[in-house]
Amino acid sequence: MEITIEMIKELREKTGCGIMDCRAALRSSNGDMDGAVEELREKGLKKAEKRANREASEGRLEVYIHAEGRLVVLVEVNSETDFVAKSETFKELAHEIALQIAAASPKYISEADVPAEVIEEEKAIITARVREEGKPEAIIPKIVDGFMKKFMDENVLLNQKYIRDESKTIADMINDKVAALGERIVIRRFVRWALGETTPVPTEEEAA
Repeated sequence: MEITIEMIKELREKTGCGIMDCRAALRSSNGDMDGAVEELREKGLKKAEKRANREASEGRLEVYIHAEGRLVVLVEVNSETDFVAKSETFKELAHEIALQIAAASPKYISEADVPAEVIEEEKAIITARVREEGKPEAIIPKIVDGFMKKFMDENVLLNQKYIRDESKTIADMINDKVAALGERIVIRRFVRWALGETTPVPTEEEAA
């Protein structure tokens, strides 16, 4: 199948990958756009995985101000190199993450950031409630697991559904950019201030 300039342009717009990589992926998939997208994604993720031990110390601080200053988000997103940090793809990603935080108000970055005492407290509350409802003891653990998954999906940034495309989580959205850029991308920390709150809401332990 002939690979046209229009096909390469479309694939590049979808993935953010270079022209040569897009042409090669389309040839490999015999012109199948979905197959080419998946091939580029897997290639990019594998490349980033090989660099997993490299420190992600570059990046940018993204500030988002909403409703004439009534809501402010500050997020630090890290990459491995300054070259990637200055790319439009990375800048757009940092902006989208800030928008997500503003709209969905997560409390933590990843499940690993959720304190053990918070998890235990949530489990205790849910267990007590379902017992009061008269649920059989044998199924209570399964019900609690279901509620905890919902808790994580609502409160953990990486688990949240992307506000522009609910078929993806934020982790999926970041992985798409990792695939295109070929580098690790890490959300280091964020804070979300809303007018009238007594204190800002941190999402992880304060770090230098």
